[in-house]
Amino acid sequence: MQVSEAVMARKSIRAFLDTPISDDLLKTLLEKASRAPSGGNVQPWRIYVVNGEAMNRFKVHVADRTEPEIPAYGIYPDKLKEPYRTSRFKMGEDMYALLKIPRKDRGARIRRLMQNYQFFGAPAAIFCYVDKQMGAPQWSDLGMYLQTFMLLAQEAGLDTCAQEAWSSRPETVSSFLDIPEELTIFCGVAIGHQDPSEPVNSLVSDRQSVEEFATFVK
Repeated sequence: MQVSEAVMARKSIRAFLDTPISDDLLKTLLEKASRAPSGGNVQPWRIYVVNGEAMNRFKVHVADRTEPEIPAYGIYPDKLKEPYRTSRFKMGEDMYALLKIPRKDRGARIRRLMQNYQFFGAPAAIFCYVDKQMGAPQWSDLGMYLQTFMLLAQEAGLDTCAQEAWSSRPETVSSFLDIPEELTIFCGVAIGHQDPSEPVNSLVSDRQSVEEFATFVK
């Protein structure tokens, strides 16, 4: 698989099969992904792998914790302006249409949202942490690391879903993983094989045209 093929094939999968993933394969992908760009070679990513029996225990741990938590950060800006607001809104509506959940069925939408916290049934996942000392440039490095990881996973025949939703459950995650105080959560990534029978996995989000987001300076 060429890089361009992996880029076009990768998408966020929201329903997984329970087919096991080996720790050895995950280790190989994590190691290869460490060649991602990193300013000053700081390599700020700190990765925690949850797989196999650990995943089973983690899902029980999450289900047992229902108290609200203070989010680690705000995922979206307040009063998100255009054209960003429309892009986000349309993606959500497209997803719920595939799930056949109408806007007025708030209960069904909340139940669907909560599936984030079971990794949509994925058998394996990683959590990405960063030292609280780090700033915006190092968070950018995290994004490049994760994109590299997800493309390598695609090449290896695996599907993924990057989940910033976990930033709203920092205590739940850190209490299970025994996270050092100096680290803060960035996101989780569900890893596995997509369930082809689930319509939600046919969702391909729209992208703006190059003319809309790029300026060629003359």
